[in-house]
Amino acid sequence: MKKSIILLLSLVGCVLAAPPKAEPIPLMDAKMGDSDILGGRITNGFPAVEDQFPWQVGLSLQKSLLSSSWCGGSLIGKNWVLTAAHCTSGAKFVTVYLGSTVRTSPKVSYTVDATDIFQHSGYNSQILANDISLIRIPSVSFSSSIQPVQLPAISSSYSTYGGEYAIASGWGRTSDDSTVSPNLNYVPLKIISNTLCAATYGSSVVTSNTICVATTGGTSTCQGDSGGPLVLESNQVLVGVTSFVAAAGCAEGYPSGFVRVTSYLQWIKAITGISY
Repeated sequence: MKKSIILLLSLVGCVLAAPPKAEPIPLMDAKMGDSDILGGRITNGFPAVEDQFPWQVGLSLQKSLLSSSWCGGSLIGKNWVLTAAHCTSGAKFVTVYLGSTVRTSPKVSYTVDATDIFQHSGYNSQILANDISLIRIPSVSFSSSIQPVQLPAISSSYSTYGGEYAIASGWGRTSDDSTVSPNLNYVPLKIISNTLCAATYGSSVVTSNTICVATTGGTSTCQGDSGGPLVLESNQVLVGVTSFVAAAGCAEGYPSGFVRVTSYLQWIKAITGISY
């Protein structure tokens, strides 16, 4: 029995020391206007209907005269949008689209400059640490098409949500070789443990600030979905910000990674005053 226990512990040690199976990449879109733009929708998802996700935000980010990109975001209050830091990094101006499933036909839009972007000071593009940003916008009027998503309660900061289903939405790729689709799409995905996710990407990428989902059947977030919401299917509370997938491809079956919103509730409160 003692030899069996030692052998088992040795095998566990080998698993923990194993190198990552896949390299993560941030879900940044290609330059807007390029012939090979990586737009479209979530892979193997479903088309959203009008007002289904009234917190969904589209972002056109201008980084230079010749460089712009597309991301998603979540409206969390009258003046605030939550998105990914890899989206806002280097942005000079951001046009925020609100209230429509058609990404180029918003009911309301605002353009703000870099002074209204609050990127997490600990953002690290190499390991995608603290991949989260806030964007301040002029006060928007709520309607059936424009509503904020609820943040988790601060008292639930230690919830893992493992095994629960959550919905990701966005205008990202429909497949690894797709072209632009104008309509918002969504997909329900099962939240998995960080231990399982770290077996793919490594513990330097998957930390306590990360939340991951399984992508069975080729359903996944993809390029163009960056910064968008992951909300619990049960109560529509925002638990994730779309961050990364495997460099091998969105539909290859590797987990998709998100920023774990519960890890940043105090940071969000300090900047916006919003908390539950």
